[in-house]
Amino acid sequence: MSRSLAIPFFGLALAVTAAHAQSMSPMRGEVTSFTDAFAVRVFPSNPYNKKIRIDVRVYDQNFQPVDARIAPDSFMLGAEASRPVLVVVPFDGNNERKVRICTESVPFPNEQTQIKAQICGKFLGTRRF
Repeated sequence: MSRSLAIPFFGLALAVTAAHAQSMSPMRGEVTSFTDAFAVRVFPSNPYNKKIRIDVRVYDQNFQPVDARIAPDSFMLGAEASRPVLVVVPFDGNNERKVRICTESVPFPNEQTQIKAQICGKFLGTRRF
């Protein structure tokens, strides 16, 4: 293939890949709270043309699980759909807490593709008295 034809095909391949990426918004945030926990609402979305199962998980900066309340924490998400998820993270006695909220798509059994995608956003909670 000549070089002049390769560049447009490469650009098309990048565009197609980006159009079908699982996503979550927002990807970053800072929250001020006056209680022992802070809350974040995230919106996982499914760009695919078939439903997928989504798990939402919370990790600390070292990707260790955090005992957060997530509603809902696991659900089926329809094709090209998005939905809100409420995440409540305790401060655990600290005045500040950095966490990663992750949307994980779970592959279906007996499917050809068994790839588990994970998209994480960074969030900072600050407690004020």
